[in-house]
Amino acid sequence: MKSRMESTMKALVYKGPGKKPWERVPSPKIQHPTDVIVRVETTTICGTDLHILKGDVAAVQKGRILGHEGVGVVIEVGSAVAALAVGDKVIISCIKSCGRCSFCKQGLFGHCLGDEGASGIGWVFGHLIDGTQAEYVRVPYADNSLYKLPATVTNQQGVLLSDILPTGFEIGVQYGQTKPGDVVAVIGAGPVGLAVVMTAGLHGASKIISIDLDPHRLEEARKFGATDTVRSGEAGWKAKVMALTDGWGVDVAVEAVGLPATFEMAMQIVRPGGHVANVGVHGKPVELPLQDLWIRNITISMGLVNANTTPMLLKLVAEGKLQVDKFVSHHFKMDEMLAAYDTFARAAETRALKVIIDR
Repeated sequence: MKSRMESTMKALVYKGPGKKPWERVPSPKIQHPTDVIVRVETTTICGTDLHILKGDVAAVQKGRILGHEGVGVVIEVGSAVAALAVGDKVIISCIKSCGRCSFCKQGLFGHCLGDEGASGIGWVFGHLIDGTQAEYVRVPYADNSLYKLPATVTNQQGVLLSDILPTGFEIGVQYGQTKPGDVVAVIGAGPVGLAVVMTAGLHGASKIISIDLDPHRLEEARKFGATDTVRSGEAGWKAKVMALTDGWGVDVAVEAVGLPATFEMAMQIVRPGGHVANVGVHGKPVELPLQDLWIRNITISMGLVNANTTPMLLKLVAEGKLQVDKFVSHHFKMDEMLAAYDTFARAAETRALKVIIDR
């Protein structure tokens, strides 16, 4: 089945480093029986999109439509789609899943081996195939890659479940092996870092310390559940963190920036037997002082989100247990896409967290 769709649409197109026109392009079409076409109602911008625009992600080719987060309405379904119908409102997960390959059967959707992105990467939107910063998007393996949006969940809330909330929870809280009573420090109070702050309590963290350079973001972190804040640009920041523990450091140190300096900070404040969970996307190597870490029994984890916790997180949002509207700082219309990018890229100046872009 299908509903009417124009032959062309407006989309944010990557034309090389620093080049991103909002222009008219051909509308997507069903390519495989498991595809659907979604009319995008709401999307947003991720820090990864900014990395792409700097030319840091070589796999993104010129002409690619960017974006991997969205909420919309199904307007066309492939012949093999069983769980979705025209008219369904859905969350577009940043990670696709064929549901059949060896990785998907382990719940490692981030490494789906399906036809789209057969290199073993589940993140395809705005990366290996056209993404969600457009009026329409083709979604492969739709039965496993879309989540129906309950009537009690708004578009704005739903789009925050596309990426940042599952990323913060899975790669920060779960991969960090957070246990009841743990002290968790989160370095970086951007959207993903705040997602870690918001969800660390789900695993029983007794104290959540937010660390950032920006006083405004530290104020925001309190609203997301941080029990304590430390400004990293001040002298003695490490001593302040240690004073909030028993002097030995935190149980879980989450790096949510993606810089060598912040990764080093995480290694400095983790206690013996503790865990460093790297969530930030790093663009260059970091030094790993194994000569110091091995004797302290430190575990280090990192990863690409699998989005296998999205159904659980969606239930918590629907019941009001996670107040995700706090992430939203700015609103734009699709034809204001370039202004939205400008605002998001100057977050320190504009105080942007997540910018919501509606049709």
